[in-house]
Amino acid sequence: MAAGMEAGSLKRESSIGVYTSFKFSASSFHTSSQRLDTRFEHQTRHNLISVVLELMSYNSSMNFKLNGIALNTNVFLAPMSGVTDLSFRLIAREHGAKFCFFEMLDTKALLYRKDNNIEILKTTKLDKPIAAQLLGADPDTMQDAALKLISLREISFLDINCACPAKKVIKKKAGAALLTDRKRAALIIKKIKSSIKIPVTVKMRIGYENADEKEAEMFARACEDAGVSMIFVHGRTKRAGYSGPVDYRMIARVKKCVSIPVFGSGNVFNAPLAKKMLDETSTDGILVARGACGNPWIFKNLEGSPGGAPLPTPLNIRKAVLKKHLSLIERYKNISPGGKIGSMRKVSMWYLKGIPDAASIRDRLCRSKNQRELLRVISSIQAAI
Repeated sequence: MAAGMEAGSLKRESSIGVYTSFKFSASSFHTSSQRLDTRFEHQTRHNLISVVLELMSYNSSMNFKLNGIALNTNVFLAPMSGVTDLSFRLIAREHGAKFCFFEMLDTKALLYRKDNNIEILKTTKLDKPIAAQLLGADPDTMQDAALKLISLREISFLDINCACPAKKVIKKKAGAALLTDRKRAALIIKKIKSSIKIPVTVKMRIGYENADEKEAEMFARACEDAGVSMIFVHGRTKRAGYSGPVDYRMIARVKKCVSIPVFGSGNVFNAPLAKKMLDETSTDGILVARGACGNPWIFKNLEGSPGGAPLPTPLNIRKAVLKKHLSLIERYKNISPGGKIGSMRKVSMWYLKGIPDAASIRDRLCRSKNQRELLRVISSIQAAI
């Protein structure tokens, strides 16, 4: 920028083809009394531009679109079975989550178990926008389940699970088992695409037993050819499950081999890890899964400090949010008393992880027989984190 220019503008194209601009004033590089040294001024501009580009790359989320549908974020709360129920989603949304999934839905349960469907698909007006994920192996059954699902709930898009590593799922040839059967996965996609008007996406892993570049790329391209609008990639194999390092290079390979948006998944526990995912994979966005358990403010942290150190959460705030989360479980979770208190104990342990004397507190939580006893334990915790 010439020294005499009053203003300039910086524009770049994000990875999803949406232009974002940032305007700045040259006068901001001068003190009120004298002009800065020219060399220092240029260096200052260079540093500011670098920061701006980093923030724009991280926060191009506000312009993310899927098939022309504005989703306003590229940080999604992932579908987690037994975890992302209505109470979890409402707390996450209150603390910055702008897009969520229902819990993963089993196709046969959706078609034949009414009570289970009512619980998993429970929602409110505040619980939008939202997507759903189907788990199954038979193309016709998946098609029927997709039709039933969209008749019950308004969703932004429908995801097909080709990533779940659970043994009981693999035995049914569903989830990550579909990684070994591209033709069947493609047929499922085509069947569903032919029946519904909303976008269809796929969640996959980087391999079955081992990370295999060729197989991962072939699977991703087969999904794209079958008609999916976006792919979510978990950076581990089926065999690795949820342990071990995330293979960012493999996620990047999948991103590079297709022309549709790709989101990265795995180990997004804080802003530095989110930035690492985006920087090393060039993906269009990220899925937050276990990183949101007991940590709903992760979503605001990701927006507020891209790449910076995780923001500490004081104990009093943890306790207050936990108590509200428990109240939402009490209000919305219509299950047996034993199941409900079990859910409350699990959630409490998430929020109180890492505090002093954690073992003793966990023991007291596990011995709590109802919400009132749990709240008494929580209120008694005074130690600073």
